[in-house]
Amino acid sequence: MVAGGSGARFGRLKQLEPLAGRRVIDWSIAAMATGPRTVVVVPAELVDELTPGLAPAVVVAGGATRSASVRAGLAAVDPAADGVLVHDAARPLVPPEVVARVVEAVVGGADGAIPVVSVTDTIRRRDGSVVDRSELVAVQTPQGFTMSSLRAAHEREDDATDDATLVAASGGIVRHVDGDPSNFKITVADDLAQAAAVLAQRSTDPSAAADRTADMPSPPNRPPPAVSPIRIGQGFDVHPWSDDPERTLVLGGVVFADSQGLAGHSDADAVAHAVTDAVLGACGAGDIGSLFPDTDPTHAGADSIELLRRAVAVVEADGWQVVNADVTVICDAPKLAPQRDAMIANVSAALGGASVSIKGKRTEGVDGLAGGIQSHAVALVQRAPNPESPESGSEETNR
Repeated sequence: MVAGGSGARFGRLKQLEPLAGRRVIDWSIAAMATGPRTVVVVPAELVDELTPGLAPAVVVAGGATRSASVRAGLAAVDPAADGVLVHDAARPLVPPEVVARVVEAVVGGADGAIPVVSVTDTIRRRDGSVVDRSELVAVQTPQGFTMSSLRAAHEREDDATDDATLVAASGGIVRHVDGDPSNFKITVADDLAQAAAVLAQRSTDPSAAADRTADMPSPPNRPPPAVSPIRIGQGFDVHPWSDDPERTLVLGGVVFADSQGLAGHSDADAVAHAVTDAVLGACGAGDIGSLFPDTDPTHAGADSIELLRRAVAVVEADGWQVVNADVTVICDAPKLAPQRDAMIANVSAALGGASVSIKGKRTEGVDGLAGGIQSHAVALVQRAPNPESPESGSEETNR
C-alpha cells in the first residue's frame, strides 16, 4: 500500500483525510484486505505516529519517489511470497472484483496484471491534433505481479509512475484486466466529495455492485465510533481588512457596497466560511481548507455561499442534514441589521432550508478585534430520515 506521497496537488496528505467516518487510507486497506500480509509505506516522519492505528499492517518509511517507496515496501515483504499487489492508498473505492481479476491474471501465468478503463474524453496533443482514444486506456491499481518479476524490475532502481512500466521494461508480460470507474484516485479536494457520494450510494443501494464495502470491518484496533443521530459542530473564521480599494465586502453572500473589503483567497465571506467549518466539523468531514484549499487557483475569488452548498452536498451524501446554524459576527462596521434578513436567506438556502440566525457584536475597543471581521458559528446536524423506511412514517405522523 503506497501512502508515502506529500499531497502536493491536494494541499495536504490526502491519504489521511476523513472520508465517511474513516480516513482515506483506512478505506483503502479494508478494500485490499485479501492477502496474508499488508505493508503500508508512509512518509518517514509519520511512521511512529501511524503504526499503532494501522496494526497489524507493517508500516515502513517511504522514499523520495514512488518507485523508491515501492522498493521500501518490498523489503518488508516475506521473501517466500509468490506474488504481490501494489495499491495506491489514494484509491479507497476499489471493488473486490477488480482485485480478484488482477490476482486471477497473475495466477494464470502473467508476470503482471493491471486494471484499466477506457478513456472517454477527447484527447488532443498540444499541437492541436486529436489522439485516437480507442488506442488508449487509463491505468488503475492494484497492480499485481509475481514476486520474482517485480523484484527483478526494481533491481536497477529505475523510477516510473507505476510498477507495470518497470516490469514491462524488464521483459515481463503485463496483462490488462477490466478496472472500474469508481476506482478513481483522490487527487484534489473535490474528489473527496465524489468519493463520499459513491460510499453513500453503496450503503443505501443493495443492488449496487460496490455495496460490499458497506460491511467492511474496521481496521484492527480502530473500532468504528458510535454514530449519534444528532451532532453539533463549531466553526470560526477571521479575515483582515484589505488595502485594495476595489475589494468588495461580502458577508453571508450579501455585498456591502459602501464598506471596506476583506483580504482573502476567495471572496473572504467570513460568515459563510464559519458556517462551512461548523457543518463539516459536525459530520467529521474535515474543514473548508481540506475541501477548498487556498492553494488551488480555481478558488480565487470564489463565491463562498456556493462553496458552502458544495460542503453541504458532501455531508448530505454521507447521510446528514443540517437542522440549524447560529452565527455571531464581531465587527464595528458595517451595521448588519439592514442586511440581516438577506444574509439569513442566503445561508439558509445553501444549507438546504435549515433555520439560521445571525447576530452582530461590536469589538468594544478590544485590541486585535478591530483589524478585520470575525465570525463564529455553531451548526446542528441530524441523520437524514430514510424515506423508504417504514419507521419514518408520514410527515404528519412525525410532526
